[in-house]
Amino acid sequence: MFSLSTSLQPQVTVQLSHLINALHSLKGSVSSNTSVNHKHRENIPEQDLNCTEPSLTLRDLGLTDLGVGQLDELVQKLLPCATPQESLSQLRSVPNIWRTSHLSSDSFFHNKHGFSRMGGVTPVFCKQNKSPLLTLCTDLKYLPLTVPNRGFKTLSRTRRLQGGIDSRVEPEGYTPSFMKGFLTRDKGPDVETLDKLLQNKNIPDGQHDAFKTGFAEGFLKAQALTQRTQESLRRTRLILLVLLLLGLYGLSKTPFLSGLDSAVDPVQMKNVTFEHVKGAEEAKNELQEVVEFLRNPQKFTVLGGKLPKGVLLVGPPGTGKTLLARAVAGEADVPFYYASGSEFDEMFVGVGASRIRNLFREAKGNAPCVIFIDELDSVGGKRIESPMHPYSRQTINQLLAEMDGFKPNEGVIIIGATNFPEALDNALIRPGRFDMQVTVPIPDVKGRTEIIKWYLKNIKVDSAVEAGVIARGTVGFSGAELENLVNQAALKAAVDGKDMVTMKDLEFAKDKILMGPERRSAEIDTRNKEITAYHESGHAIIAYYTKDAMPINKATIMPRGPTLGHVSMLPENDRWSETRGQLLAQMDISMGGRVAEELIFGSENITTGASSDFDSATKIAKMMVTRFGMSEKLGVMTYADLTKQSPETQAAIENEVRTLLRDSYERAKVILKSRAKEHKNLAEALLQYETLDAKEIKLVLEGKPIGSR
Repeated sequence: MFSLSTSLQPQVTVQLSHLINALHSLKGSVSSNTSVNHKHRENIPEQDLNCTEPSLTLRDLGLTDLGVGQLDELVQKLLPCATPQESLSQLRSVPNIWRTSHLSSDSFFHNKHGFSRMGGVTPVFCKQNKSPLLTLCTDLKYLPLTVPNRGFKTLSRTRRLQGGIDSRVEPEGYTPSFMKGFLTRDKGPDVETLDKLLQNKNIPDGQHDAFKTGFAEGFLKAQALTQRTQESLRRTRLILLVLLLLGLYGLSKTPFLSGLDSAVDPVQMKNVTFEHVKGAEEAKNELQEVVEFLRNPQKFTVLGGKLPKGVLLVGPPGTGKTLLARAVAGEADVPFYYASGSEFDEMFVGVGASRIRNLFREAKGNAPCVIFIDELDSVGGKRIESPMHPYSRQTINQLLAEMDGFKPNEGVIIIGATNFPEALDNALIRPGRFDMQVTVPIPDVKGRTEIIKWYLKNIKVDSAVEAGVIARGTVGFSGAELENLVNQAALKAAVDGKDMVTMKDLEFAKDKILMGPERRSAEIDTRNKEITAYHESGHAIIAYYTKDAMPINKATIMPRGPTLGHVSMLPENDRWSETRGQLLAQMDISMGGRVAEELIFGSENITTGASSDFDSATKIAKMMVTRFGMSEKLGVMTYADLTKQSPETQAAIENEVRTLLRDSYERAKVILKSRAKEHKNLAEALLQYETLDAKEIKLVLEGKPIGSR
């Protein structure tokens, strides 16, 4: 609103726009240049002349008594900077069409009137008709008005419909959404007072005190329950927070967050040397070169030689590959790093490669040293394209780069051990990476004797124990199996309450490993026990009286594993090859059990106990005919795949095998018929003692009594 007071008229209050319209009309009427004014009016469009603003005259304003000069002075005071020429020139620049704005501007003034107070007119922020204020501001070069600036947000249509413009809803821009629940949770319907509740419930006056007492007790109980609930909730939150912190701490120690566990610390193998390695003389001789290189590398480099990158130990399980690697580090007195191939295999991508980098980085810092990777095939297997494991080759690629990459690893010897060298990647076993390949075989009889003696030093042993005899009966045993044999014998002696380990304890342990534990709980009737005794005696008689047969070690009718009895043979030495006579002797011994049953109990009472004997005899006969060239009819020719041979050749092979088996059966029958007395005595001794060793068998066959046992 605008107020104007004069001494001529009482105070009149009019709108500013009405006053400006009247003043403009007055200014136009008192102007001396009426033609220009008339021309200016003609240029205004008709729609602008039809202004909706109400027009006021001087009479309405109470200014009729003012003269022209006074009016002109009043206009100049109110509009000091506007001249008719300036007004006309500025009015011509105003657009003819004004549109209504629905957008918020940077000031309240601009948002209400559609233009800024500095005279700039934007076509978007405009009105349909020019207001007197717009005309006034257009004519003025400077308007001494204070225009307030403020930020605000127009209510959405939904909120206008819900609360209206005057609804007291806090704007969203000033209150975060997550705080609204805290600010409005206490806003709700007013709770009834206790007195009002008594009135509404129509409770009698005499029961008011009881009602208030019960209400107070319920309130206190509810408050106590709420307090306990809050305390329980706080404890639960505390426990969850502690568990969360512990979980984060645990994750920080995993390869997923920390990248890689630190490599293993090196171990000094001063107490392990080649003296601790038995039964692998050839492997020790080959590794002696590596030891000399680690001890005195200048001895080789002065001639231009290079330190070997890696040594691959190949051999069956339990032959001492890990012990050899430790002995190399112990002999050279250098740090020893041990790692298993499975340690580099993780579910997280890149962990295996990172572990290999760290391992080699630490090893290079402590060079010269030895890195031993056991089960190398698990990390160095052949690389294949697998959509299930697209990153499986990163670990082996990193190992290949570390062993023979661009960066040298002088002074670091890598020793790998594997049971399956055929599974290794070709790039890993080429020269420059694993330069040496050392085979660690199963020990021979000499090596087995040394190993048994080595482990017998750690236990109390009877002086009558012969390590060589045990070694002869353990063909194919590895060093680890021989260690287990000695340990089983010590346990058996301890169970029996003995002060030392005897030969029988070692034999018991050997039979347990070869054939399984004794089945003393098996109830075998007298008839089957007698058949078993004559059956095993038949094997022993043939073995004892056949020229090329191996010496007998023991005969027993004690059930072990799937068998009811057995006769074990003891070779003098390891057989690298066998003669035709030795193969025929093995076939004759296998036939001795069935021949004994037929001769003693008749052909109608033979049993199925000879099935395994026939299997072994048939295999020997087939190999003699098809592989060893020991058949006169078929000659010196091998037949690898019988299915690819002609029907005539197959029939000839079968006839020749059948002939060998029939001749072996007849030879065994001749021996048992001629040695019927010895056969009977040996069977009766087995029924009495159950187990007989080689010396006792010899005494029985010679007709001598067995001494006290």
